[in-house]
Amino acid sequence: MTEPILLETATAEQLVPPMTFIVPEGFHALPVGIPDEERAAAMTEFVRGVYPGGDDALWQSAAPFYGLIAEAMAAAGLAYSAFGLFSLDSGGVAHCALSVAAYVTDHPTPDIAAQGILAILSSDATNDARWLDLPCGPSVVNITVREISLNPEVTASGERTTLHTGQIQVHVPFPSGRHTAVFTLDTAAIDYWDEFCNMVTAVLQTVSFPEATEPIENTST
Repeated sequence: MTEPILLETATAEQLVPPMTFIVPEGFHALPVGIPDEERAAAMTEFVRGVYPGGDDALWQSAAPFYGLIAEAMAAAGLAYSAFGLFSLDSGGVAHCALSVAAYVTDHPTPDIAAQGILAILSSDATNDARWLDLPCGPSVVNITVREISLNPEVTASGERTTLHTGQIQVHVPFPSGRHTAVFTLDTAAIDYWDEFCNMVTAVLQTVSFPEATEPIENTST
């Protein structure tokens, strides 16, 4: 396991309290939300980590591309975004994307927030939403699997191909009563779905709120 990741971010409405979690080795975090003057150096370090066997030509061409992705992620409100690359015994690579964001919920208790989130997600028949008790408190996990049809011009075989993608999304209400964190893992490596589910479970077991306080009353009208 790597060192705990400390997130201190803000929504458009207000500052989000700090939260920590741990991800396993194999994740490469995009430098989201860093100052402009630090972005070029950070992106260079990032692409060297993703492509350790590359050369200067590859790193210099890849850095601007991933820089644009990092800017888009920050603009979308993500506090953390990473690519997971895991070597397979067959010689290939299983890949996924992991992101963390926060949104305002102003809930009186985490339990009430989780109940509301579960009710909303369960109203969509395409969702598989379930209650999940974590060491940090109640949460809701929602799993979706989609089938995507790829046109022949974008496939290696030149034939129409069907691609299955899966998403695991977990809503974790903050104990402070103001925000809810959202952990999202997306992957097209469905053959390793069980492994990715276990990985998300392991990450969620490490979530903590360093400055957690007693739940506060909802004063919104």
